This record gives sequence, C-alpha cells and structure tokens, in this order.
Amino acid sequence: MTKIAPPQRTTKGAPPALSETLDNLDRSEAADLKPLNFKVPAEFHREFKAHAAIHGMSMVDLLKEGFDLVKARKG
Repeated sequence: MTKIAPPQRTTKGAPPALSETLDNLDRSEAADLKPLNFKVPAEFHREFKAHAAIHGMSMVDLLKEGFDLVKARKG
C-alpha cells in the first residue's frame, strides 16, 4: 500500500475578504498594455527603428500612427 504525503503548507496567507473582490474584474481596457509579438525581417526592423528615431518617436507610436492611417484609408 502506498502512503500519500499530507499537503504542504503555503505562506500565501488568508484569501481577501469578499468585499475586496467585488470589482476586481472591472478593468479599463484602454489603459492596459498588451504585448504584440510578431517577427519582421531584420532590414525592415532597422528601417522602422531608424525612422522612429529620426522623427523623435517611439516604435510603438510609429506603429499606432501607421495603423491609424491604414484604418482611415481602408476603413
């Protein structure tokens, strides 16, 4: 017969009170940042990064501005 070890104790502490969890699923989507991971050719990356730097903007801002232009043109 195999003996089963008792569960190990954790140091997590007590769970939060119900009153502390009522609004924990309400999040403002616009303020949250999510990763957007995709691969591009090295030459495109260099050109994209250089263009952003020359114009004093982040790569994220350049991507957003480009996407806004595509949406405006194509709907």
